[in-house]
Amino acid sequence: MKKIALTLAITVSLFSCNGVKNVNTSNIANAATLLSSLSSNSTVQQISSLFSLLDANKDEAISSTEAIGAVAENFNVLDTDSNSSLNLTELTGLLGLLK
Repeated sequence: MKKIALTLAITVSLFSCNGVKNVNTSNIANAATLLSSLSSNSTVQQISSLFSLLDANKDEAISSTEAIGAVAENFNVLDTDSNSSLNLTELTGLLGLLK
């Protein structure tokens, strides 16, 4: 329940932020929903869907500004090559954190 409440709070904060422009809020809401449903039994396909939803500028990387929830909270741990962005392989590391 706390996970869902936190995800919703983050989503509401993003929606109300004047600095966020050209962001598909539907994608953020869908990403927040998917993120809150992830568990240790989640699949790589679910992570791939999350990646697509978070990659707002479609540059095949998730920046810290595109990350939300557990992805943002664990960004530095997931960013194994320390290039300040997450590729799909790095985001898949989120599954290990859910166990």
